[in-house]
Order: sequence, then C-alpha cells, then structure tokens
Amino acid sequence: MVQAPPPRPTTPELKDLVEEIQRYEAIVAHWDSSQQQTVAHLRQAIEALHKEALSRLIRSVKQEALPALKQAVRDEVVYGLLRYHDLVKEPSLQQRLQQALEEVRPMLQGHAGDIELVSIRLPDTVEVRLVGACSHCPASQLTLSEAVETAIKRHCPEIEYVVEVAYQPITIATEVTPNPDWTLVTSLAEIPEEGVLDLKLEGHKLLLSRTEETVTCFRNACSHLGVPIDSGDCENGVLVCPYHGFQFELATGHCRTAPAVPLQPYPVKVANGRVFVRLAGQSRGGDRS
Repeated sequence: MVQAPPPRPTTPELKDLVEEIQRYEAIVAHWDSSQQQTVAHLRQAIEALHKEALSRLIRSVKQEALPALKQAVRDEVVYGLLRYHDLVKEPSLQQRLQQALEEVRPMLQGHAGDIELVSIRLPDTVEVRLVGACSHCPASQLTLSEAVETAIKRHCPEIEYVVEVAYQPITIATEVTPNPDWTLVTSLAEIPEEGVLDLKLEGHKLLLSRTEETVTCFRNACSHLGVPIDSGDCENGVLVCPYHGFQFELATGHCRTAPAVPLQPYPVKVANGRVFVRLAGQSRGGDRS
C-alpha cells in the first residue's frame, strides 16, 4: 500500500500575522515608559539586523537575477517590508515635478526663458511660473499646455491641473535664512492645510503640517513601530497611523492612543513664506535635539 504524503505545513495568513502583532502592541501599550523603551530598543536592534540581511540579499540577487528581484518587489508584502526599511527608493511628488521641469527647461532656455515651480496644491494641482522671455511671450500659453503640462502629467499622473502664475519680481530680505543651522525644506504654500506633507532630506524623514501659518514638523514614523504614517487618514488635526490605528495630534505630536509614545519633533521656523527645519543634532532615527 502506498502511503499518502504527510500534510504540508500551512502558511499563516497575512491577516493572522498582522493581528498577532497588534495583539502584542496592545499589551505593550499598557506598560510603563521604561518597559516600552526597552521593547523599542529591542525592536530597533532586530530591525537593524533584518535591514542589513535584506541589503546583502538585494546586492547578491541584483548581480545574478535582477528580473527576479523586480518581480519579487511586485508582491505587496515584500514591497511593504522593503519600503519600511527604506530599501525601495521612490521619488517624491516634488522630485518628480522637478524632473518634468528639467525635461522642458532646455527648450525654454533656448528661447531665453525658464520655468519655476511655485506651489503644489494637493491633491491634483500645481502652479508654475514662466520667466525670462517666456513670461511675456504670446505663445507662452501654448508652450505651457503642449510642453510643460505634458511633461508634468507624464511624470506625475496624479496631477490634473497645471496653472500658470504671472511673474512678479520678489525682493527677498537678507534675514530670510534664520541661520546656518536651519535648512530650507519647502514653502508654506506647499504644505496643505488639514493635511500633511512628507519629505526626505539629508537622511531625515519629515512630516509637516500647518494651520494657517503655524507649521509643525515631526519624524515621519509611528513612534511605537517606526512605520511611515503620512498615508494615514487625517481629520480635525489628528493623523491616524495607517497600520495600527494610533492617533497623533499634528499640532503637538501627542499620541491619544498611547501618551507615552508621542511623535518625535523637529524645530521649525517660517520666514517670508518659506519653511525652515533645524536638522542639526537630529539623528536619522529622529532623536530629539
């Protein structure tokens, strides 16, 4: 008699794995701050080990089977893990917009003109300014629609409207840069009200929000697990972690779900409509200065 093969071990469902993590998170959330810090340091050490192993694996696979690696990254779980460890490099909307403008800039410069990105008005509009000879050229609207708009929509399919803003000379005060310790990160107009703007700068993952002209900046990471939170739901000044539901107040960084783990802040200054963040003294992990 032929024996039946032993049953294959069942692979745990992704939903079950996530629920298991959430169960332990709920337990840790009720511990005191020193215990939570111990868990956080343990998590960071394990994640550092995992990231190093994944980096070595990617370097090895790239040399032998790059198509297989690209196919693996299409899996949402693999992609999510690599993105969590910052091993998937994705250009931001602002970077893609600049790529689009660089594409058309040689043509404009050939006619003694140029173009500037004025503002990003999420979710679907950007404002640009034609300068030089192009700012008063009768064919500027045609140039905008046929060249600039086409390039922007090709690089940024989420953008539906490209608006030309009339050129106005601007005099910038000498005191606009607070001091060398402060880094210009964006303009006030690019930070949506009742929303958030995520930026990566000098190894720092930033999360900016504003109410009128008041701007706050935090590390773009849920403090208890370190995952990016910019894609979470944002309503009435509260951002919800898209992975585990922790609620953070954007005005203060306070965590309503677990007060012991607030968002980690960066100092901010606003001058002449431009936003500066002090990165000096901040680690890549977002330690307080």
